[in-house]
Amino acid sequence: MKMKFIAASTTALLVAFAAQAQDVEPGFKSLFNGKDLTGWAGRNHWTVEDGVISGTTTTENPAKGNNFLIAKDANGSNTVVGDFELRFSYKFTGNSGNSGLQYRSLDKGNFVVHGYQGDFEVGNTYSGILYEEGKTRGIMCARGDKVVFGEDGKKEAAGKTEKSSKEIQDSIKKGDWNDFVIIAKGPHLQHFINGNLTADIMDNDPKKQALSGILAFQIHAGPPMKIQFKNVRIKALK
Repeated sequence: MKMKFIAASTTALLVAFAAQAQDVEPGFKSLFNGKDLTGWAGRNHWTVEDGVISGTTTTENPAKGNNFLIAKDANGSNTVVGDFELRFSYKFTGNSGNSGLQYRSLDKGNFVVHGYQGDFEVGNTYSGILYEEGKTRGIMCARGDKVVFGEDGKKEAAGKTEKSSKEIQDSIKKGDWNDFVIIAKGPHLQHFINGNLTADIMDNDPKKQALSGILAFQIHAGPPMKIQFKNVRIKALK
C-alpha cells in the first residue's frame, strides 16, 4: 500500500524552565534540569535521585492504576507538542516493570493520560512498540513492524524494520541505561532503541490520529517497580 502523508501544522513547543538545563545537542531543549521535578507534575511515586528522574512503586505505595509524570511549561500548564524529535535514556532496577513515554496525548485528570505511547519494559516483548494507552487500538505496532492505518481506520502491514524483534531485544541492556528516540512528523511515527528502529507507523485515520498533545512518563500498575530517566530533550520539527 502506498503510504500517504497528511499535512499537519506544527504546534509550538511550550518548553521553558527557570532552572539551569543540562547540556543538549544543537537545536534541542532540555526537559529536565537534573536537580528536581521543576517542569513536571505527578503523584508521589516520582522523585529525583542522584540527578535522574525516578519512578518507584512499593508494596506500601503501589500504583493505583497506571499513572503519569506530566511535562509542564514555565506557567504550570501542560507542555504541548506537535512535530518533534524526543530523546531520553531509561533504566529499570529490579526484575519487574513496565513504563513508557506518552506523546501527543490527552490529560484525563488525576495524572491519568491517554494516547500514543512508546513502550519499554523489563520483559522481552514490548520494548519499542507503539501502544495506544486508554483507547481502542491497543498495540498499534509490534516491535520490528511497519504498519499503515488507512483513512478508513484499517491497519495494513507495510514491511519490517532492518533488525528483527529478537535482534532489537538482544541490543537492550538489562539493568542499565538504554537510549530511546521518538520522531513524530505529521502522521508518521517512529521509535528507536539504542539506534535501532523498533516501530514505524503511518496513522492516517482522521478519526483517531493525534497530531498534537502532551508528554508524560508512565509508571505501571502491578508488582513493585523502579524506572529512571535522564537526558530528556526535545527538538521541534518543521
